[in-house]
Amino acid sequence: MKLRDGTLADVPEISAFLVELTALGKRTRPDDEAFVRSNYIENAAKVSCTVAEDDAGHVLGFQVLTVAAAGNEWGTDPGWGIIGTHVRPNAARTGVGHALFTATRAAARKAGLQKIEATIGAKSAEALGYYEAMGFRTYRQYDDRICKCFDVAGAPRD
Repeated sequence: MKLRDGTLADVPEISAFLVELTALGKRTRPDDEAFVRSNYIENAAKVSCTVAEDDAGHVLGFQVLTVAAAGNEWGTDPGWGIIGTHVRPNAARTGVGHALFTATRAAARKAGLQKIEATIGAKSAEALGYYEAMGFRTYRQYDDRICKCFDVAGAPRD
């Protein structure tokens, strides 16, 4: 597995596997190419968008980290990081998420972020388990979602 920065060339493949996630009921956000481009690859608030690919160059997953602005849709404190993790269904539980978070954590430190928030659907046991395993802890809950926080400043260095 190779990690690298996401590029515009990745947009069609990322969109295609997000459509797979939507069909499986694991995603409720848009999955079209315009959304991928504007929210992940070309997002002005982006700190990083790391892509994991296999030996043949196929995208296995990606993780995006942005900086929260005042009034953001998630209610995340301004200046905190907002993370999103997406792994192709056939690559789940193979270490992709762990590898992606290692790179994202380093990018967060480099950017001077103190905290990272993940907002997860309350019924998404896999995603909740993943973020818990990465060191995120629940700090607020709503009926349909759970917000977990990772303390970048307090986490041990790799």
